Amino acid sequence: MPGTSNALLVPYYEHPVVRPAEWDALVAAAPRLYGVVLNPASGPGDRPDPAFAAVAGRLRAADVRVLGYVDTDYGRRPLADVLRELTRHRDWYGTDGTFLDQVAAAESEFGYYRWLATAVRGLDPGALVLNHGTAPHPSYARIADVLVTFEGTWAGYRRRPPPPWTGAGASLCHLVHGVPAGVDVAASARERGAALYCAVPGVGDHPWGTLPHALEPAP
Repeated sequence: MPGTSNALLVPYYEHPVVRPAEWDALVAAAPRLYGVVLNPASGPGDRPDPAFAAVAGRLRAADVRVLGYVDTDYGRRPLADVLRELTRHRDWYGTDGTFLDQVAAAESEFGYYRWLATAVRGLDPGALVLNHGTAPHPSYARIADVLVTFEGTWAGYRRRPPPPWTGAGASLCHLVHGVPAGVDVAASARERGAALYCAVPGVGDHPWGTLPHALEPAP
Protein backbone atom coordinates (compact mmCIF):
# COMPACT_ATOMS: atom_id res chain seq x y z
CA MET A 1 0.00 0.00 0.00
CA PRO A 2 1.31 3.50 -0.83
CA GLY A 3 2.75 5.46 2.07
CA THR A 4 1.63 8.90 3.17
CA SER A 5 4.74 10.44 1.59
CA ASN A 6 3.60 9.53 -1.92
CA ALA A 7 -0.17 9.64 -1.57
CA LEU A 8 -1.05 12.07 -4.39
CA LEU A 9 -2.52 10.68 -7.60
CA VAL A 10 -2.86 13.76 -9.79
CA PRO A 11 -5.00 14.02 -12.93
CA TYR A 12 -3.73 17.18 -14.59
CA TYR A 13 -5.34 17.93 -17.94
CA GLU A 14 -3.52 21.00 -19.22
CA HIS A 15 -1.02 21.29 -22.05
CA PRO A 16 2.64 21.67 -21.01
CA VAL A 17 3.16 24.54 -23.46
CA VAL A 18 0.22 26.45 -21.97
CA ARG A 19 0.99 25.66 -18.30
CA PRO A 20 4.74 25.02 -18.08
CA ALA A 21 5.09 26.27 -14.49
CA GLU A 22 2.43 23.85 -13.29
CA TRP A 23 4.15 20.91 -14.94
CA ASP A 24 7.45 22.05 -13.42
CA ALA A 25 5.72 22.06 -10.02
CA LEU A 26 4.51 18.50 -10.57
CA VAL A 27 8.01 17.29 -11.41
CA ALA A 28 9.40 19.09 -8.36
CA ALA A 29 6.80 17.37 -6.17
CA ALA A 30 7.93 13.89 -7.27
CA PRO A 31 8.51 12.46 -3.75
CA ARG A 32 4.89 13.23 -2.85
CA LEU A 33 3.35 11.63 -5.94
CA TYR A 34 1.95 8.16 -6.47
CA GLY A 35 1.44 9.05 -10.11
CA VAL A 36 0.31 11.62 -12.69
CA VAL A 37 -2.43 10.96 -15.23
CA LEU A 38 -1.35 11.93 -18.74
CA ASN A 39 -4.27 13.04 -20.93
CA PRO A 40 -3.19 14.89 -24.09
CA ALA A 41 -6.56 14.82 -25.89
CA SER A 42 -9.19 12.92 -23.89
CA GLY A 43 -6.81 10.04 -24.46
CA PRO A 44 -3.51 9.92 -26.36
CA GLY A 45 -4.79 11.83 -29.39
CA ASP A 46 -4.31 11.00 -33.06
CA ARG A 47 -0.58 11.72 -33.21
CA PRO A 48 2.32 12.10 -30.76
CA ASP A 49 2.59 15.44 -28.99
CA PRO A 50 6.25 16.33 -28.37
CA ALA A 51 5.44 18.53 -25.38
CA PHE A 52 3.63 15.73 -23.57
CA ALA A 53 6.38 13.27 -24.53
CA ALA A 54 8.95 15.61 -22.97
CA VAL A 55 7.06 16.10 -19.71
CA ALA A 56 6.36 12.38 -19.45
CA GLY A 57 10.09 11.76 -19.76
CA ARG A 58 10.83 14.27 -17.00
CA LEU A 59 8.30 12.63 -14.69
CA ARG A 60 9.73 9.16 -15.31
CA ALA A 61 13.24 10.48 -14.71
CA ALA A 62 11.97 11.78 -11.35
CA ASP A 63 10.64 8.29 -10.57
CA VAL A 64 6.97 9.25 -10.96
CA ARG A 65 4.46 6.86 -12.51
CA VAL A 66 2.96 8.17 -15.73
CA LEU A 67 -0.56 6.78 -16.18
CA GLY A 68 -2.13 6.87 -19.64
CA TYR A 69 -5.74 8.09 -19.65
CA VAL A 70 -8.43 6.20 -21.56
CA ASP A 71 -12.22 6.60 -21.29
CA THR A 72 -14.14 3.30 -21.25
CA ASP A 73 -17.66 4.86 -21.32
CA TYR A 74 -18.88 2.53 -18.55
CA GLY A 75 -18.09 -0.59 -20.53
CA ARG A 76 -19.67 0.57 -23.80
CA ARG A 77 -16.50 1.34 -25.78
CA PRO A 78 -15.20 -1.43 -28.02
CA LEU A 79 -12.31 -3.17 -26.33
CA ALA A 80 -10.17 -2.82 -29.47
CA ASP A 81 -10.52 0.99 -29.30
CA VAL A 82 -9.46 1.07 -25.65
CA LEU A 83 -6.44 -1.12 -26.30
CA ARG A 84 -5.41 0.93 -29.34
CA GLU A 85 -5.32 4.09 -27.23
CA LEU A 86 -3.38 2.36 -24.45
CA THR A 87 -0.83 1.17 -27.02
CA ARG A 88 -0.45 4.75 -28.27
CA HIS A 89 0.16 5.98 -24.73
CA ARG A 90 2.88 3.38 -24.26
CA ASP A 91 4.54 3.88 -27.65
CA TRP A 92 4.32 7.69 -27.80
CA TYR A 93 4.72 8.70 -24.16
CA GLY A 94 6.37 5.75 -22.44
CA THR A 95 3.57 5.41 -19.89
CA ASP A 96 4.18 2.90 -17.14
CA GLY A 97 0.62 2.59 -15.90
CA THR A 98 -3.01 2.93 -16.95
CA PHE A 99 -5.87 5.16 -15.76
CA LEU A 100 -9.24 3.93 -17.04
CA ASP A 101 -11.97 6.55 -16.66
CA GLN A 102 -15.77 6.25 -16.54
CA VAL A 103 -15.53 2.68 -15.30
CA ALA A 104 -18.75 0.84 -14.50
CA ALA A 105 -19.37 -0.12 -10.88
CA ALA A 106 -21.97 -2.90 -11.20
CA GLU A 107 -21.15 -6.60 -11.14
CA SER A 108 -22.94 -7.01 -14.50
CA GLU A 109 -20.11 -5.16 -16.32
CA PHE A 110 -17.30 -6.94 -14.48
CA GLY A 111 -16.64 -9.38 -17.34
CA TYR A 112 -15.77 -6.53 -19.71
CA TYR A 113 -13.24 -5.10 -17.26
CA ARG A 114 -11.79 -8.44 -16.28
CA TRP A 115 -10.99 -9.12 -19.94
CA LEU A 116 -9.67 -5.59 -20.36
CA ALA A 117 -7.48 -5.82 -17.26
CA THR A 118 -5.91 -9.03 -18.58
CA ALA A 119 -5.19 -7.38 -21.92
CA VAL A 120 -3.82 -4.24 -20.24
CA ARG A 121 -1.43 -6.31 -18.11
CA GLY A 122 -0.12 -7.84 -21.32
CA LEU A 123 0.56 -4.41 -22.80
CA ASP A 124 1.79 -2.67 -19.66
CA PRO A 125 2.59 -4.41 -16.36
CA GLY A 126 2.50 -1.07 -14.51
CA ALA A 127 -0.20 0.12 -12.12
CA LEU A 128 -3.83 -0.21 -13.24
CA VAL A 129 -6.21 2.43 -11.85
CA LEU A 130 -9.98 2.13 -12.33
CA ASN A 131 -11.95 5.34 -11.86
CA HIS A 132 -15.47 4.34 -10.87
CA GLY A 133 -16.09 7.60 -9.07
CA THR A 134 -18.18 5.62 -6.59
CA ALA A 135 -17.83 2.42 -4.61
CA PRO A 136 -17.95 -0.52 -7.08
CA HIS A 137 -18.78 -4.16 -6.59
CA PRO A 138 -15.94 -5.72 -4.54
CA SER A 139 -14.96 -8.00 -7.44
CA TYR A 140 -13.21 -5.08 -9.16
CA ALA A 141 -10.59 -5.02 -6.43
CA ARG A 142 -9.29 -8.36 -7.75
CA ILE A 143 -8.21 -6.93 -11.10
CA ALA A 144 -6.79 -3.47 -10.29
CA ASP A 145 -4.09 -1.88 -8.19
CA VAL A 146 -6.17 1.21 -7.36
CA LEU A 147 -9.91 1.88 -7.33
CA VAL A 148 -11.19 5.46 -7.35
CA THR A 149 -14.26 5.13 -5.14
CA PHE A 150 -15.11 8.83 -4.98
CA GLU A 151 -14.92 11.64 -7.51
CA GLY A 152 -16.86 14.79 -6.77
CA THR A 153 -17.03 18.09 -4.95
CA TRP A 154 -15.71 18.88 -1.49
CA ALA A 155 -19.24 19.81 -0.45
CA GLY A 156 -20.46 16.37 -1.50
CA TYR A 157 -17.49 14.66 0.14
CA ARG A 158 -18.28 16.33 3.46
CA ARG A 159 -22.04 15.86 3.21
CA ARG A 160 -22.09 12.27 2.00
CA PRO A 161 -18.75 10.48 2.41
CA PRO A 162 -18.14 7.24 0.53
CA PRO A 163 -19.62 4.18 2.27
CA PRO A 164 -17.22 1.84 4.09
CA TRP A 165 -15.33 -0.34 1.63
CA THR A 166 -15.96 -4.07 2.03
CA GLY A 167 -13.57 -5.41 -0.61
CA ALA A 168 -9.88 -6.25 -0.46
CA GLY A 169 -6.94 -6.42 -2.83
CA ALA A 170 -6.61 -2.84 -4.10
CA SER A 171 -5.74 0.58 -2.71
CA LEU A 172 -8.49 3.19 -2.73
CA CYS A 173 -8.30 6.75 -4.07
CA HIS A 174 -10.58 9.76 -3.65
CA LEU A 175 -10.59 12.62 -6.17
CA VAL A 176 -12.10 15.80 -4.76
CA HIS A 177 -12.55 19.17 -6.46
CA GLY A 178 -13.81 22.55 -5.34
CA VAL A 179 -11.58 22.31 -2.25
CA PRO A 180 -10.83 25.56 -0.35
CA ALA A 181 -7.29 26.42 0.64
CA GLY A 182 -6.22 25.13 4.03
CA VAL A 183 -8.45 22.03 4.04
CA ASP A 184 -6.68 18.78 4.98
CA VAL A 185 -8.25 16.32 2.54
CA ALA A 186 -5.43 13.83 3.18
CA ALA A 187 -6.70 13.26 6.71
CA SER A 188 -10.29 12.95 5.52
CA ALA A 189 -9.27 10.43 2.86
CA ARG A 190 -7.35 8.30 5.36
CA GLU A 191 -10.32 8.32 7.74
CA ARG A 192 -12.45 7.01 4.88
CA GLY A 193 -10.00 4.23 4.01
CA ALA A 194 -8.27 5.81 1.01
CA ALA A 195 -4.48 5.60 0.80
CA LEU A 196 -4.42 7.91 -2.24
CA TYR A 197 -6.17 11.17 -3.01
CA CYS A 198 -6.13 14.37 -5.00
CA ALA A 199 -7.81 17.59 -3.89
CA VAL A 200 -7.93 20.60 -6.23
CA PRO A 201 -9.61 24.01 -6.13
CA GLY A 202 -11.08 23.73 -9.63
CA VAL A 203 -14.84 23.75 -10.16
CA GLY A 204 -17.25 23.32 -13.05
CA ASP A 205 -16.72 21.15 -16.10
CA HIS A 206 -12.91 21.17 -15.99
CA PRO A 207 -11.73 20.94 -12.38
CA TRP A 208 -8.68 18.86 -13.32
CA GLY A 209 -7.11 21.84 -15.01
CA THR A 210 -5.92 22.93 -11.56
CA LEU A 211 -3.30 21.56 -9.20
CA PRO A 212 -3.64 20.83 -5.47
CA HIS A 213 -3.09 24.02 -3.48
CA ALA A 214 0.17 22.71 -2.03
CA LEU A 215 1.62 22.15 -5.51
CA GLU A 216 0.60 25.43 -7.13
CA PRO A 217 3.60 27.38 -8.42
CA ALA A 218 4.36 30.73 -6.88
CA PRO A 219 2.83 33.68 -8.79
